[in-house]
Amino acid sequence: MSPSPVADKVVICVFDGLRPDFVTPELMPNLARFAGQGTWFRQARSVFPSMTRVATTAIATGAHPRVHGIVGNAFYFPQATTAHAIDLSRWDDVSLAIEATGGRFVAAEPMGDVLARAGKRMAVVHTGSAGSAYLINPNVRENGHWTFSLLGREHTRTPDAVDEVIARFGPLPPRRLPRFEETDYAERVFREHVLETIRPDVALIWFNEPDTSFHYRFLGAPETLNVIRTVDDAFGRILAWVDAQPDAERYAVIAASDHGQITMADALPLSELLRGAGHEGRRAAERTLEGAQFTMTGGDMGEIRILDGGTARRDAIAHWLMEQPFTGMLFTPGGDGVEGELPGTFSLSLVDLDHERAPELVFTLRSTDDPDEYGHPGLGLMTKGDVPVGGGMHGGLNRHELNTTLVLRSAGSAEGLVDERPAGIIDIAPTVLAALGLPAAATMTGRSLLGAPLPSATPRICETGRGTYRQRIEVAERDGSRILLQGGRVD
Repeated sequence: MSPSPVADKVVICVFDGLRPDFVTPELMPNLARFAGQGTWFRQARSVFPSMTRVATTAIATGAHPRVHGIVGNAFYFPQATTAHAIDLSRWDDVSLAIEATGGRFVAAEPMGDVLARAGKRMAVVHTGSAGSAYLINPNVRENGHWTFSLLGREHTRTPDAVDEVIARFGPLPPRRLPRFEETDYAERVFREHVLETIRPDVALIWFNEPDTSFHYRFLGAPETLNVIRTVDDAFGRILAWVDAQPDAERYAVIAASDHGQITMADALPLSELLRGAGHEGRRAAERTLEGAQFTMTGGDMGEIRILDGGTARRDAIAHWLMEQPFTGMLFTPGGDGVEGELPGTFSLSLVDLDHERAPELVFTLRSTDDPDEYGHPGLGLMTKGDVPVGGGMHGGLNRHELNTTLVLRSAGSAEGLVDERPAGIIDIAPTVLAALGLPAAATMTGRSLLGAPLPSATPRICETGRGTYRQRIEVAERDGSRILLQGGRVD
C-alpha cells in the first residue's frame, strides 16, 4: 500500500562528515535555524563501516551493507580483479566492478530506480569522488536522470550534465583546500540550474565539506570553521530559494550527513608490525598483491583478506591483534549472531556487514571520548599514510564518527522537535519515497521518518573477548532494522 504524499518535491542537502555537535547558531546559523523548523533526529547514526562510499550507498538504498553489498571505500573483490583491491574513489575500479557484476554492483534497489519506475526524476550535484557520484544513483543513465560531478565528465555516468553546466556557469572551479570555490560553484549550479531550471522531483546536493577539511585541516582549526560557515551560507541560499516558492509548503527538505569524524592522535605502521609477526601483507593503496599473504585496507578501521594460509592465518592475525594495546574491535563471519566464528570476535552479522563480499576479518583501532586539542570529543588511532596525525578520520564505531546530522522539514513532521530515538541514514530513502507517496523498495531496511513516530528501542549491549581482550557494542533493535549506537574496546 502506498503512503499518502505530503510533498511534490524533495530537496536533500548532504554535508559530508558533519558532526551534529557542530550545528550551532554561532557556527551554522542557517542549519541551526532549519533544525528548529523541523524534526532533528539527534541520535541518528551511520552504518558500519562508517565510510563515505558505504554510507552513500546506504542513503541511496535505505539498507545496510549486508544488503547493498558495498562493504568498504576500498575492498578486495576478486570477481572484478585479483591484481589489487578496488578503490571506489576511482572510476576505473568502479567500472571493473560494474562489468564483473553485470551492472549489479549495488545489490539493493536504490531510490533512483523506484523514482524512475514511478515516472519521477532525480537530479544530483556531487562534489565528491566518482564512486560516490555513481553510488548515489547507480542507474542514473538508464533511469533518464541527471548527475553532475564537480570533478568532470569522467566522474559521472551522465557526462552531458557536466558539459551543460560548464556552458552555463563557466569552467569548473580549482581544487583547493578548504573547498571554498567548489562549495559556492556547486551551490549555484544546484540552486539556479537544478532547482530553478530542471525542477526534478528529487534534487540532491552533496557537499564535500566539512569532511575534507576535517581530514586535512583538523576538526577545530580556523580554516575548517570558516569553510563550515561557507557551507552553511550555501545551505541558507538553497533554503531561501525553497521558501520563496509559491508552493513552498509542498517541498520536503532533508539536511543530512553520512557520518561524523574523530581526531587521530597517532598513526601506526600496522602492515609492518604484522610483517614482524610473520604475516606479509599489502595495503590497498599499494595497488599490487605481489608476494602478499593477505591484503589490508586502512584508516581507523580496515578489512583483512587472507590470500595464503586460510583460516589458520586469519586466526593467528586476530589473536595477535587481541594482544596489542592499539586494537579496538574485531569481527569475523558466522557465529551465533553475536560472537563470530572465531571466539573473542563479534559476528559481522551483528553490525549488518555479513554480505557475501565481506572479508574474513575486520578490525577497528582503539578510540576514546577524550577531547582533541580544540576540545572536540573523540580521539582515535589510524594506520600510517592515510591523513596527517591530528586530522580527522571515520570508519569505525566510536559514537562521534557514527553520529550523523539528520533534520527533516515537511508536512507530516513535527516542528522544532529534537527526537532522541534511534534513527539513521538508512531511513533517508524510505522517507523521500514516502513523502512523494511511493512505497519503499523491498530491499530497504530503513523506515520512513514521516507519519507514525519512530518506535522506542531499548539499547542492547553485547560483549565478548578472549583472555584480557574485551570488546563491547551497543545497538538498538528497531522493527526489523538495527541502529548501531557505539562500540569499542573495554579496559
